[in-house]
Formats: sequence, C-alpha cells, structure tokens
Amino acid sequence: MINQSNVLEKARAFIYQNARLLDRQRFAYWFEGGSQECVLQALAAYQNQDGGFGHALEPDIRCPQSQPVPTEHALIMIDELEAYDSELMDGIIRYLKGITHPEGGFPLAYRSLLAYPHAPWWIIERDDVANLNPTGHILGLLMKHPRWPEWEKVEWIQRSMRFVWEAMEKPEPGEYHEGVQWVSFLEHAPVTPQTSLAKEKLNAWLAKDGVIDRNPNAEGYVQKVMDWVTAPDSYAASFVTEAELDEHLDALIRQQSEDGGWPISFPAASPLGELEWRGALTVDRLRTLRAFGRL
Repeated sequence: MINQSNVLEKARAFIYQNARLLDRQRFAYWFEGGSQECVLQALAAYQNQDGGFGHALEPDIRCPQSQPVPTEHALIMIDELEAYDSELMDGIIRYLKGITHPEGGFPLAYRSLLAYPHAPWWIIERDDVANLNPTGHILGLLMKHPRWPEWEKVEWIQRSMRFVWEAMEKPEPGEYHEGVQWVSFLEHAPVTPQTSLAKEKLNAWLAKDGVIDRNPNAEGYVQKVMDWVTAPDSYAASFVTEAELDEHLDALIRQQSEDGGWPISFPAASPLGELEWRGALTVDRLRTLRAFGRL
C-alpha cells in the first residue's frame, strides 16, 4: 500500500486554485459538507433559455449555444447529486424534445460549435442525423429518474428508445465512447429478452483483450480499469479482479500530479480548457478513491 495521507489535501489546494466554480462546489459538496443547492446554482449558469447546456460545460466545446453532449454532462451531474427534483430538469426535457430526430435519437453535436474554439475531434460535418452517442447515455440517465414512468409513454422518448435498440443490433460496440452508451442504457432498461441479448454482446466485448486496458501505466488516450470502474457497483466491475483493482488504485494515487490535480490523457482545446478538465477529473478521481476506501 502506498502513502495516501496527503492526497486529499493536495487535491483540495489544486481545486481551489485552478478549478471552475462548478467543480469547486462539487468538491465542497462531496468532501466539505457543502450544499447540493450551491452545485446546482453553479450548473444553472451553463443552461440556455432553450433548456440545453453550452458555455463550455464540456470544456472542449467552447461555444455558448446548447449542445447534446454538454446537456448529457449536466444530466450526469444531476444524477451524481440525485437532484432529480431540480428545476433544471424541466429545461433539459424541453431541449431534448426539441432536438429529437424524426426517427429518434439526438445528434452528437451541432455545427454551431465550429464558430468557436473546439478540440480537433469536434469537426462536425452533419448535424441532421442521430447518434448513439450521447442518446444511449441520456436515455439511461432519464430511466433512473422518478418521473420515468410518465416520460416513457411520451412519443419522442419512445421514438428515441427504438433508435437505441436498432443501433445496438450490431455485434458489439465500436469503441469506448460507444460502449459507455450501451452500459448506461442497458443498466437501466427494462429486463426483457432483448435486453439480455444486448448485455450478452456487451459483456463479450468488455471481456475482450484491450477493451479495458489492464496496464496501469499505459500512456495516451486509453481507457484503463479506473475509467471503467469508478465505484464498486460499476457495471464493468465484474470484468476486473481484486488484484487489478488494487494495482490500478495504487497507480491512480501515484499519478496525482505535483500540483495536486490529475492529468488528462488528451490534448485540450485551450490552456483554460485543460484546467477545467483537470478540475472536473480531480473531483471524479477523489470520489473513486473514496468509494474504494482509499480516502
């Protein structure tokens, strides 16, 4: 076991010195007795009148206009807080209804982002087609909401559910970002033969060599054990051993930078974007370490 006594102290200094207000409030909520309402107030600053989220909530998309992936990020934070009664949800549902493709699903992104700084992989040629990413994850998060029994009867949601099922008729996910869409959707979908078949395909893919990178010191944009297993109840937890978990948790602590934050494994859109990513990731890494009893 490696020394972890000052991990939280170093991370706290990094967050208060460098992170955006939203992640300072998240840190305060999770580790200093801060309020849920303060997190939600900070998150609300990223919401537009159409109910969607922009303003670089996803730090690699710097445009102010609403985009599907930043709206997905907002849902993740609302779910993280279990703040399902937040007024932010009314706007999110209104936005999602408005961007639903005629055949169901939501676009990956809109070309409005091209007028602003953005990471090079956000080059959008078409925004009139739906994409499993982020549709699957968004619907998975909505299925966790207490209002789901009401929402699942709504036509645009039923249309989007059909889109996801059709998208998962392929043999397996294509890569990590698609895989997490399968995970979120199937974790919360009703138990049916269709769900069981899709989980069989997902599980076979997760068990394949290289999907979950077992090397704790792997560099570059790879998805290692702690990217898949952020808590003991994570879907992918059954695909790693206790020894692998211990090894990767030790590595996660070692990989904390001297400044107290955790590094990102990809080039950011800007120096500010890098700090925003690192602040968010640092809160996430601390939550993972605490979930596994390392803080």
